[in-house]
Amino acid sequence: MKKSYYDPADLKKFGKISEWNETLGEKFFDYYGKVFEEGALTAREKALIALAVSHTEQCPYCIDAYTKDSLQRGITKEEMMEAVHVGAAIKSGATLVHGVQMMNKVNKLEM
Repeated sequence: MKKSYYDPADLKKFGKISEWNETLGEKFFDYYGKVFEEGALTAREKALIALAVSHTEQCPYCIDAYTKDSLQRGITKEEMMEAVHVGAAIKSGATLVHGVQMMNKVNKLEM
């Protein structure tokens, strides 16, 4: 069996993060639950956003969880991949736009 730094079984332990600080853990899970309730965005739309962000944050646990969640919500493979590409485009654009900071610094140093 191929070993990985990330153990897929650890995803099931996520709820245990409250054990060492119950107050903050409960507050997080209350917030997390509220965020994913139906609102201005549907649960389906939120699942796609979560899937895209999971990829930009490179969280294997989140990728597993929101891939499964997306499939359960009837989201197609094509829709999932398109959401991942949207996330990648924003992440790369955010990286490149910070190049302006470098350009500003170079221009100041060359004065």
